[in-house]
Amino acid sequence: MERKKNKQIKLRLKKGDIVKVITGESKGQQGRILEIITTDRRALVEGVNLVSRHTKPNTKSPQGGIVKKESPIHISNLMLVDGKGNVTRVGRRVEEGKIVRYSKISGEVIK
Repeated sequence: MERKKNKQIKLRLKKGDIVKVITGESKGQQGRILEIITTDRRALVEGVNLVSRHTKPNTKSPQGGIVKKESPIHISNLMLVDGKGNVTRVGRRVEEGKIVRYSKISGEVIK
């Protein structure tokens, strides 16, 4: 009997981070991460990668019609924007017994 391993993915981006799209149709756009889907390594970013959904009339939207909504975008196409507004890679290091994320360019800790 083989043991199950905990395969939790270590991602460097978190919900609430401001990111910039570096490739794809939405290249250059910035937004805040609304949700992260760890199984697919994708993220929903506010105002980025918008798709049109055709909806039938229902109680939530009695009119129906075409609704624009965000579609997940792969994490590899996103880069974090630090406090100074620069696009940066994210590193991890131990400070005072805790793992913290830091900007690779400026070296400062990301909150």
